[in-house]
Amino acid sequence: MLNLSDITVRLGGRTILDRATAALPPRGRIGLIGRNGAGKSTLVRVIAGMLEPDTGSADMPRGARLGYIAQEAPGGDSTPIETVLAADVERTALLAESENMEDMDRLGDIHERLMAIDAWSAPSRASRILVGLGFDEEMQNRPLESFSGGWRMRVALASLLFSAPDLLLLDEPSNHLDLEAVLWLEDFLKSYQATIVVVSHERDFLNNVVDHILHLDRGKLTLYPGGYDAFERQRAERQAQQAAAREKQMAEREKLKEFVARNSARASTAKQAQSRVKALARMQPIAEVMDDPSLSFDFPDPTALRPPLITLDLATVGYNETPILKRLNLRIDPDERVALLGRNGNGKTTLARLLAAQLTPMEGAMQASGKMRVGYFTQYQVEELDRDETPLQHMSSLMEGSSPSAVRGQLGRFGFQGDKAITKVGKLSGGERARLALALITRDAPHLLILDEPTNHLDVDAREALIQALNGYTGAVVIVSHDRHMLEMTADRLVLVDGGTAVDFDGAIEDYIKLILSGDGSGKQSKAKAKADARKQAEQREQDKLLRKQARDAEAALVKLTEQRSALDRAMFDPSTAQGPLAKLSMTELMKRRASVQEQIDASEQSWLELNEQLEAIAA
Repeated sequence: MLNLSDITVRLGGRTILDRATAALPPRGRIGLIGRNGAGKSTLVRVIAGMLEPDTGSADMPRGARLGYIAQEAPGGDSTPIETVLAADVERTALLAESENMEDMDRLGDIHERLMAIDAWSAPSRASRILVGLGFDEEMQNRPLESFSGGWRMRVALASLLFSAPDLLLLDEPSNHLDLEAVLWLEDFLKSYQATIVVVSHERDFLNNVVDHILHLDRGKLTLYPGGYDAFERQRAERQAQQAAAREKQMAEREKLKEFVARNSARASTAKQAQSRVKALARMQPIAEVMDDPSLSFDFPDPTALRPPLITLDLATVGYNETPILKRLNLRIDPDERVALLGRNGNGKTTLARLLAAQLTPMEGAMQASGKMRVGYFTQYQVEELDRDETPLQHMSSLMEGSSPSAVRGQLGRFGFQGDKAITKVGKLSGGERARLALALITRDAPHLLILDEPTNHLDVDAREALIQALNGYTGAVVIVSHDRHMLEMTADRLVLVDGGTAVDFDGAIEDYIKLILSGDGSGKQSKAKAKADARKQAEQREQDKLLRKQARDAEAALVKLTEQRSALDRAMFDPSTAQGPLAKLSMTELMKRRASVQEQIDASEQSWLELNEQLEAIAA
């Protein structure tokens, strides 16, 4: 269906694509992946005919229709349903022609063609796509200019899907979607009867949708069968083979060099030495398996605060005296990991802004620890970074009065070292700018991190690094994300924002997904069940906290007892080294003391193991 042949693209003196070649299978669902800045969007623009490559070509069968979302969101007075219907150019043209057609033969041909393309069912098909992407009937008939840019990009996606091209090009289609819309899109694409090339960094999306992974790395393309998990396994095997081959080649090169050095000056062996020199010249070096050392997230740990960090008591919050969420009863403790669920527009960002103290309750109360520091990440912060300033300038202005080493240290936590720290923001990739925004909001070691869609600009590897950093961070986290893998790996408490309030959700992410796929996209629960679930969750959290404290105490006791045992062992082995009270004890007394300490160690170890088993049982 699509052949990519020796495509080379150079931009600004830098080679982005280097003789990139791949043959994509007909009706294949291809996931195009690669690190931030690898050139994925450049390749998509070449395929779409928007960029002429320096060499090579992207070839499709003659007459095949290609579909690609324009960068600008649609606008104007037209409605979403009108915009989507207009995407079927042939239907629109035939209907317009039929309105004033007086030639009965031509009119008959028009109606015959309209029936052939199923034109009369088009409004219902367009409406179903819009509903899947979050537009109810009222929203479908509002003018586009009344929607935000994100919602208008959803209309652009709906128009593309409705037009049903033979090659569907999607560049990060889930960036403007909530989890519910992502799940609908997955289901739509799995049944799409044509070729799909989708750029995505979402592991679950790729596993559920694509049947091949096209990996772009250092300008080259490699096609792998299967989803993302299968790709990871195959890539790991390939890298291991590559590393082994490189090691073997390096050893062979050293042998050749050694032979040349020993035998070049001797007439009897000079010819053989020259042969080895030519062999060295012909030996193509195998590329070293490389990881990006700048890929780094390291959140500074905050000082300890007593729980709770925040308590909401029947709080109401909104804008311009219009409430969005009411009767909020919520408590956030220092070590919690909370994910906010619910459709876009239900109030997740409003709740996040309330917790960040950017909004104040209209009614009810909000109590927050006076010493609490909050780090709040939004996409707006990424977009509002000064493109003409460097990361060092950004951080220095916010850490005024701090030493240069402290400023550099905070940047280094997020991979901005050396030249990266003095590179203008305008030259950084989207992922690097997101990392810089995270570095800026965590400069004072916040006790609470609130992350609103933190992964939109991050590739798969960067998302994994962020997950690891969040799991190692000792403060509290509240996260809004449509990336299921991110939520599954970081959140231990789910809060559903729906129906004008927020309640604890009884279940895991997979339970919420099942609820959505069952048809109840709202995820509504009865008030009685919600209250019961909230009580149950609160009791479980209290039990979990108590067990964690007991486990920490047991572990601390173990450390102390082990140190005592080591001191006793040293005193018994070499009495001259004994210090303090131990120096006055006889060997018999030392042995008795050690036996007593060992008994305490055994008891503490048993207690620690039992507590951890209970914690694992709760987690399961």
